[in-house]
Amino acid sequence: MVVLLAICTFAGGYYLGVQGYRAEITKSLQVSFSHQVPPNINANMDLFWTVWQELSDKYYDKSKLNPTQMVYGAIQGMVSAIGDPYTMYLPPTENKTVNENLSGSFEGVGIEIGYKDTRLAVVAPLAGSPAEAAGIKAGDYIIHITDTKKNLSVDSSTLDLTTAVDDIRGPAGTVVTLTLARDGNPNPIVVPLTRAKIDVPTVILSWVGTDKNIADVKLSQFGATTDDEWSKAVDQILQNKSTKGVIVDLRNNPGGYLQSAVDIASDFIPSGKTVVIQQDGNGTKTPTVSEMLHQRLINYKVVVLINGGSASAAEILSGALRDDMGIKLIGEKSFGKGTIQDPEDIPGGSGLHITIAKWLTPDGTWVHQVGLSPDVTIVAKDTDKADTQLQGAIDSFK
Repeated sequence: MVVLLAICTFAGGYYLGVQGYRAEITKSLQVSFSHQVPPNINANMDLFWTVWQELSDKYYDKSKLNPTQMVYGAIQGMVSAIGDPYTMYLPPTENKTVNENLSGSFEGVGIEIGYKDTRLAVVAPLAGSPAEAAGIKAGDYIIHITDTKKNLSVDSSTLDLTTAVDDIRGPAGTVVTLTLARDGNPNPIVVPLTRAKIDVPTVILSWVGTDKNIADVKLSQFGATTDDEWSKAVDQILQNKSTKGVIVDLRNNPGGYLQSAVDIASDFIPSGKTVVIQQDGNGTKTPTVSEMLHQRLINYKVVVLINGGSASAAEILSGALRDDMGIKLIGEKSFGKGTIQDPEDIPGGSGLHITIAKWLTPDGTWVHQVGLSPDVTIVAKDTDKADTQLQGAIDSFK
């Protein structure tokens, strides 16, 4: 079982991302502790225990020596030393936040964050969130975080993803200020955000077009409730005998459960065709194919909307529909996250997310840090009075 997004800062929290960051069946990692180094590991742990003892003996304020927090910090340092922002150790509080994010109800500012060109960036603002209302956009770089109540003012270049999530998140009613850099904007953008409780459905169906006969299905993420919400939307589409076609709107969808993306793809792709290919560290490629007992929308004309906030599982679905069915992608280039994380629960409430593979589209494309280029490019502008990308999708049915 795997998930695709980093951590989400929904609750100010991650990921990215993001959220279906837990597998449907989460493994529980059983551990035992010993000072002895396993024989297959070439490392001198004496140094670690020497530093531990020196701190314990000499640090002047013994109240600051919290063994549990010191262990958490040591593990986070070990994991971050790999240099992969999506492989992370989550202490209990952070792990709880990530799991809540995917449940669809949380407190925060409503953004997904990740890394773009090694810089902390907004993957997507959530619909109806404080972040969306404040005009934060997918692709904005987060350069500074300020929270006076937390006595916090920090440059994001010093932060790992877990710390950034922790700094941005917080209870409803409190304020965090983000300083953003936006492509095409010469000056930093300072945005104060009041955190709120956010209940976000992951699937929203509306009817568009002159005759309201085109189903516009907005997927905001692939979370714990997505499969049920998707099935209800599909039922409504099938019941409407005048349905002319389907728009799958994946704009600002940061990803989530891989299996959810496969299940939804299976409604459009014949059974047994490849949806996504996983490639492990040994180069072994394992295809995941479309599921049986789906294919409910296979006879409709379909187009897909993407933008810079479409990431991970959203890119898997987009790539599969284009490679397998020739379905056109409309909008802007996607985010470009092409790795898969395996989440494990550790006794005590912590979590460990490990990047276990890269994923490829059915045609073998790796989108990581590249993204998917649309077949029809429509760039949304701040000056647009209407949703030009959605209108472009509607026009494609003419």
